[in-house]
Amino acid sequence: MTAADLNTGTGGLKIRGLHKHYGTFTAVDGIDLDVPEGSFFALLGPSGCGKTTTLRMVAGLEEPTAGEIMIGGKDISRQRPYQRPVNTVFQSYALFPHMTIFENVAFGLRRRKVDGVDAKVKEMLDLVEMGHLAHRKPTQLSGGQQQRIAVVRALVNKPKVLLLDEPLGALDLKLRRQMQLELKRIQTEVGITFIHVTHDQEEAMTMADTIAVLNKGKVEQMGAPVDLYENPRTAFVAGFLGQTNLLTAKVVGTSGDVLTTDFHGIKITMPVSRMAATTQEVEVGVRPEKIHIAELGEAPVGRNVVDGVIIDASFIGVSTQYVIRTLADAEEEITVFTQNSSTSLRRVGETVSAYWHPDHTFGLHEGAWQEAEAAEVAS
Repeated sequence: MTAADLNTGTGGLKIRGLHKHYGTFTAVDGIDLDVPEGSFFALLGPSGCGKTTTLRMVAGLEEPTAGEIMIGGKDISRQRPYQRPVNTVFQSYALFPHMTIFENVAFGLRRRKVDGVDAKVKEMLDLVEMGHLAHRKPTQLSGGQQQRIAVVRALVNKPKVLLLDEPLGALDLKLRRQMQLELKRIQTEVGITFIHVTHDQEEAMTMADTIAVLNKGKVEQMGAPVDLYENPRTAFVAGFLGQTNLLTAKVVGTSGDVLTTDFHGIKITMPVSRMAATTQEVEVGVRPEKIHIAELGEAPVGRNVVDGVIIDASFIGVSTQYVIRTLADAEEEITVFTQNSSTSLRRVGETVSAYWHPDHTFGLHEGAWQEAEAAEVAS
């Protein structure tokens, strides 16, 4: 069995108007999704956002209150789990401890009385370079090895869609990062549609072609990882996908493709296309790693510049995190990540100029900082 054998086509997923209610509680509130065939798609969000409930409805483990779930254009939302062209990989692995690795992978094929079981299982074990461990029991494997077996046991049944429910949550940080790359390699090689549920933004951005950020049962924003990070359209997305700085400002005008805001008498500009708010009162956003620090008054021309006093400096290895209290408003602070390319660090109490390129600026509605802070806590 080859990767081409696995990818049998028509594995795209389409969800329309999906709802799930538990009494008066709404877990999923009208989700629409389009997952292209052969893509690695992530459902990302904090606990209780509806991502796992959505996955369980696709798997047939929960019945939708309303809506359609279609694979290859066929509505499967009322089919029983075993009738659906999907398989699920859980965080707990769910391997049979009394069976060998070979028999774990072969289990589904034997139940369906498929021909050529041995060759199919060998092909899958070779895919994850574990053929030499075929006769071991799951308890004799590491967590990462068990996770690989759980994945290929699901893939050997040739599902059109593979569902992954926080599959790396039980692994330590180093192994989790290794498995992120391994899962992406497997998905690329077999070409099957993967739908991955996670609350870990780094995990989603590392593996997924497309991410849907969920919050309170709704899709906040959907797109490629770099687009969500660089162009958040809501405060929740800005705060959940990494850290962000938000300064309260007023829109004072536009000229061509450039929008200008006023932050306590300081001009801050950005591309018109990066302003998500429609009101005059806005929050001006910029990511901490986009900001540079210069001696007071020595920022380059053509940059957005905010002067302030360093009130905290934290050395974190590859970078240093500075917190700067702005001179324009003592209530406003800016966080800056600087690469540790030299041995000298700036001192707490030093007055500096923080600057960044206008193209790295985005705009959200007024009061968005409260939502962004809540999202950062949730992440």
